[in-house]
Amino acid sequence: DYLDNGNNKMAIQQADKLLKKHKDLHCAKVLKAIGLQRAGKQDEAYALAQEVAALEPTDDNSLQALTILYREMHRPELVTKLYEAAVKKVPNSEEYHSHLFMAYARVGEYKKMQQAGMALYKIVPKNPYYFWSVMSLIMQSISAQDENLSKTMFLPLAERMVEKMVKEDKIEAEAEVELYYMILERLEKYKEALDVVRGKLGEKLTSELQSRENKCMAMYKKLCRWPECNALSRRLLLKNSDDWQFYITYFDSVFQLIDESWTPPLEEEHSLEGEVHYTVEQAVKFIEERISEESKSSRPLRGPYLAKLELIRRLRHRGCNDEYKLGDPEELMFQYFKKFGDKPCCLTDLKVFVDLLPASQYTKFISQLLEVIPLSAAAEGDIALPADIKALQQHLCVVQLSRLLGIYHAMEKKQKLTVVRELMLRYRHGLEFGKSCLKTELQFSDYYCLLAVHLLLDLWLEGEETAVWQCLTLLEEGLSHSPSNAQFKLLLIRIYCRLGAFEPVGELYSSLDAKHIQHDTIGYLLTRYAESLGHYAAASQACNFALRFFHSNQKDTSEYIIQAYKYGAFEKIPEFIAFRNRLNSSLHFAQVRTERMLLDLLLEANISTSLEESIKSMSLSPEEDDIPWKDLRDNRDLTVLFNWDPKDRDISEEHRKLSLEEETMWLRIRSLTLRLVSGLPTLSHTIQPKNSEKTAENGVSSKIDTIRSLLQQLEVAVDSGKKFIEQKIQYPVLGPPPTRMAGFFSNGSCQCQTSLFYLVSDIYELDTNGLEDSAEIQERIGNSFKSLVERLTDLFNKCKGDLIEVRDGILKTHPNLLENLVFFVETITIALWVSSYCDSVLRPFKSNLQKKKKKKKESTVAMPPVFTHFLDYVTELQTLTSNVIDHIKGLEIFLTALKLEELSLKDTLLLQEEKKFTKTVQGKVQSSYHHSVQEIGELLKKRLDTIKKLKI
Repeated sequence: DYLDNGNNKMAIQQADKLLKKHKDLHCAKVLKAIGLQRAGKQDEAYALAQEVAALEPTDDNSLQALTILYREMHRPELVTKLYEAAVKKVPNSEEYHSHLFMAYARVGEYKKMQQAGMALYKIVPKNPYYFWSVMSLIMQSISAQDENLSKTMFLPLAERMVEKMVKEDKIEAEAEVELYYMILERLEKYKEALDVVRGKLGEKLTSELQSRENKCMAMYKKLCRWPECNALSRRLLLKNSDDWQFYITYFDSVFQLIDESWTPPLEEEHSLEGEVHYTVEQAVKFIEERISEESKSSRPLRGPYLAKLELIRRLRHRGCNDEYKLGDPEELMFQYFKKFGDKPCCLTDLKVFVDLLPASQYTKFISQLLEVIPLSAAAEGDIALPADIKALQQHLCVVQLSRLLGIYHAMEKKQKLTVVRELMLRYRHGLEFGKSCLKTELQFSDYYCLLAVHLLLDLWLEGEETAVWQCLTLLEEGLSHSPSNAQFKLLLIRIYCRLGAFEPVGELYSSLDAKHIQHDTIGYLLTRYAESLGHYAAASQACNFALRFFHSNQKDTSEYIIQAYKYGAFEKIPEFIAFRNRLNSSLHFAQVRTERMLLDLLLEANISTSLEESIKSMSLSPEEDDIPWKDLRDNRDLTVLFNWDPKDRDISEEHRKLSLEEETMWLRIRSLTLRLVSGLPTLSHTIQPKNSEKTAENGVSSKIDTIRSLLQQLEVAVDSGKKFIEQKIQYPVLGPPPTRMAGFFSNGSCQCQTSLFYLVSDIYELDTNGLEDSAEIQERIGNSFKSLVERLTDLFNKCKGDLIEVRDGILKTHPNLLENLVFFVETITIALWVSSYCDSVLRPFKSNLQKKKKKKKESTVAMPPVFTHFLDYVTELQTLTSNVIDHIKGLEIFLTALKLEELSLKDTLLLQEEKKFTKTVQGKVQSSYHHSVQEIGELLKKRLDTIKKLKI
């Protein structure tokens, strides 16, 4: 009970009491270990658990408790050893055997699973156990590196095992038939698979709707048996003329048969599945019949109408225009709108077919649609408004189509502003229909507001500065009426980040309540900007959220797999494993891991703990690279923001490819930087100068080789990054956000950081050669120090300027200056880590010189130049950092004093209620910049303290 209530201290005390009375009570020991584990005493807990495990307990309580403990320790492999021992002692226990099987499933030991399954079947001949073993063979075939092995050994063996059961007529459950089908499909024995589904065994496939038909269809396609495909899809459409997937198969097969000039055999049936359609005339007639059938149906069906448009599109694609008299797409779409225009799906249905309209007809088509919507104006000259929700939905559909057809894009600035006004008026009018909506429901007119914001974004990109503030104003207003609208929140997040204000974003993102996989698909919105805009604490938190999800994915997936075995959902098991692999090789996962470690070092190394301890606690090593570069998966959802842009302005496949390429390059640069930093402490061992054989044995010379090889890789990565940036790629405003790479190159951080790592190599050389004959190296180091100070000063100059300025009553932010400041802090921190390495090398030299001085009793021993170089360098670093801190103080004072209320927003278009939101928005941006500057200042002050300790 105490453990369940989280009172670990009491649980440990109770267990101790019991153990005093009964010294060998295994279960009490394990419960105590669980208490210790949860109280953070992992080592004690592990020792106690191993003490019990060594006795190989067989009582159920101890085994269950140990399983819970090992799971909490993330050591599932220990559970297998536990049950292996138990099964040896109690060889006929069905329960322990099945626990052993599940323990193997958790760690993915497929060969042992197969054996455990068969052992279980021998003790208790139940079908599920036999098929667990078969499934484990399939898993061996999926995980085998050698495809040949999987097709010649594992799968045929699995097939023979199932055939044995079929011959003995022992197949009982649907899952067993599914498994047989899965094996045959993977062996590419499509004919045999088809026979299974169509035969007696196929009758067991009942749990899913049309399960048999779908499997038959899949096999017909694989076998290119188009007559059967056609006849089956035709038959299914007669049953349900609204099932879109079968229209697609029907059309595919008709045109395949036409291309093959197929004709039906004279004497016998057309095909196994009945009558076949093999000409366009038959297809046209079939679709027309479906439409006339639909008019008799009790509820309206969209399928037949859309199928007609799909057929027109396919015929046009083949060069046939109108010889089949299917009608004019414009008229058909108009009729479709009249029937379904008040349904939200109307837009997404028609969106697919708008390219059938000639561009010259767009405006006419929109006017035609508007004419059939019942709108009424209160007075002469007023805007005609809808009287009910149905009319509002229809009007919204038309407005979205206008945007999709590019009509709004072609307007002048003045026209666009008029449209924005009209849309907002319609939005506010539409709120009347949603007065009874719950907070969790969206307002009917929300899309009007969203469309107005999209128009304003166009204006902002064309250089209209005030437009962006209006966007934020309208979105904040929209959110106040519709607090659950995710689109408003996502768009606010993107715009605030573009303006350099991260503070409002945290709250918006957490109110989205992102669940599970969304941490991977939309998490990038948060992690891309938090650190780069100077919100270190928020960045840490954002990375933690994401990492918690990725780490729990491992554990959760094992549980899903075990459930799938228990309930015989075999076809799901490969899906779960693919899902786990996809998450493990997620681009976002790799980025968050890397950035999180860099961030932790930035905030803590050499401040609260030494760099060496920090790196040790992260188990970082410069040799190891845990990023699966070849298999990186881009799981970001780049279409999460709605947009109604025409194809030429929308996110294209090319944009996705380029964005992935850019993200990967940037990740490579960051990963190499992290590995180079993690190599610094490995060099800081005092080495006997000039004894190079000795150093090779110590393994330190190989460490410097690692650093030099990483440096070469970094140079290559930087070069390819620069080439990429030269292409000057512009993503759509709502497309993927660009990485920080362009700023990294343009502000000089890149050159600074690379030369710092080259300096490490020189210092190392000085360390091995000693001070005597190293005048050349010393001079080189001296020059490096000088040029570094110049570069850092340059970087600081690129951070100067007002972060927020007011010009002609218009507010403008400069996020690039903020990003440069963040890069400056990072670069100066790396400079300090390198300096403390220099310090650790030069200190022993200095004390040796002083000893010599005392021995020789000379008043002066010539100090090598490298000491003065280093001292000058450290002094200059200190001065520079102090200057930056002063600059930041100045920024803080400026931001505090900035009075935004006095901003006369010249735009008279703003209504009184909008002014309230504008004030809120600008206040949020100001406060966010203030917060960023404060966090950056705090961190720099801590870094300044570490510089002061660097006097040799």
